[in-house]
Amino acid sequence: MIIYFLIGYSLVVVMLSLVCGFIMLWNIPFISSSADITIFEEPRQVSLIIPAYNEAKRLPVLLESLARQDYQPHQILVVDDHSDDETAQVAKAYGADVISSLQLYKGWIGKSRACWSGALRATGQWLLFLDADVFFERTDSLRTLLIQFQSNGAEGILSVQPYHEVKKPYESLSAIFNIILLAGMSVFTPWGNKLRGTGAFGPCILCDKKQYFQSGGHQTIRSAVMDDLELGRAFEKKGWHVHCYGGKGLLRFRMYPDGFCALVEGWTKNFATASRSTHSAVMVMIIIWVTGGLSAVILLAAVLASGDLYGLTTACALYFAFCLQMIWHARRAGNFCLAVLILYPVSLVFFTILFLWSLIKTNIFHSVSWRGRKIDV
Repeated sequence: MIIYFLIGYSLVVVMLSLVCGFIMLWNIPFISSSADITIFEEPRQVSLIIPAYNEAKRLPVLLESLARQDYQPHQILVVDDHSDDETAQVAKAYGADVISSLQLYKGWIGKSRACWSGALRATGQWLLFLDADVFFERTDSLRTLLIQFQSNGAEGILSVQPYHEVKKPYESLSAIFNIILLAGMSVFTPWGNKLRGTGAFGPCILCDKKQYFQSGGHQTIRSAVMDDLELGRAFEKKGWHVHCYGGKGLLRFRMYPDGFCALVEGWTKNFATASRSTHSAVMVMIIIWVTGGLSAVILLAAVLASGDLYGLTTACALYFAFCLQMIWHARRAGNFCLAVLILYPVSLVFFTILFLWSLIKTNIFHSVSWRGRKIDV
């Protein structure tokens, strides 16, 4: 009798989670090159700003992809954020202008300080902030990005979440984090921007320099752990739009290639803080979606233990329905390992544990760590 109640309960929860899964990521816009887009005027002078802290291993990929672009930026600034590796030397070898980040004053977070330092030295009319682990996928990616900003009216922020390039199995554990990160922006539902968005994607932010300084830029949000979210809010307070896109076909990055511990530290730093900014309706959908995935796993384990054939058929159907949706979502965010996606319970349990740990670090200890730096939150 208990098993039939569990089947009924799981059927309702999983079906509801699938509906929520479709709604929360109804449409992720991607920026694509086309014949029509080339009729736009030549993009304005652009200063590209790369905040870099111990990025000697990652910078060459980005700078090499920049060298291949059919449109070259007016200025490439690598802001060395007091690195203790060969970051500055690598950047200079590729022809970038290297500047030192301002001294770390109380209340400043490292990346915000580096971005602000770069903006102060920028001479272009537009500012393009790129993380050091980002790289352009095509030779016309930069031009396409700038033209899309033009077509948006060259106001506010254009932000892109790069396509996640995976090379090692453990990196695919980031799949669920990437899915929920996209959903948490609250702008990819059928209602689009009618729901309050959480801000911008940090790896790639393009804006007009005048509007950047009018908004207060990174100086206004100097103490924010999630500077991307807060910068988007600063622009929105001025009445300017924040346009969010997926990076597939345009921009890629490789998150946490330094090992499993770096992955744990990185998501611990970001996730609990970011969840506070998600629209409540979208947060409810995310919770239901995660609950549905867990319910499908619990049901499958229960019917396998009971030996109920009818229950096993239903449990397998629910499991693979959720699995297929997860694969669909994940493949829009990165080239995650198919085997890891099929065995999604491992990723889901890992996500749940890490999210709880992030909540503890953020709300009880009030500090997180990143690459040896302690950050108060």
